[in-house]
Amino acid sequence: MLLFSDSHGNVANMADTVRLEQPDQILHLGDLLQDADALSSQFPHIPLVSVPGNCDGRRPDLPEERVLELDGCRILMTHGHIYQVKMGIGAAVRAAREVRADLLLFGHTHQAFCEYENGMWVVNPGSAGSLTQPSYAVLILEAGGAVCYLSKI
Repeated sequence: MLLFSDSHGNVANMADTVRLEQPDQILHLGDLLQDADALSSQFPHIPLVSVPGNCDGRRPDLPEERVLELDGCRILMTHGHIYQVKMGIGAAVRAAREVRADLLLFGHTHQAFCEYENGMWVVNPGSAGSLTQPSYAVLILEAGGAVCYLSKI
């Protein structure tokens, strides 16, 4: 599974990554939803789930966060702005623990990291649209757990 965030108009970076990685699923963590839609149009056979970011405007038709159950793993995905992750990830981690998530996925900060802390993966794929250091994350879900890693585009 590929994780993207903060593509900010750079669909080409994501499309190149999809061709390289050949994922079975894509999660887009916001900024910009139109990029996620364009990517989904290019690869209609790959399921894509997204959440809106702060640059996507208010979207009452879309939840600002989603809780997914995939391959036995519970995932909280959000862009992160609703938890003020630029000021620290504590509120987002608490929200993930409240829903008993195995993984917390967010973006917004443009700073990629992938850490396992106290039984939960906390992953930010960075910015797929960065002009200097575009990045993404790969998430491998296996029975009983998950593994993730970061890569540059």
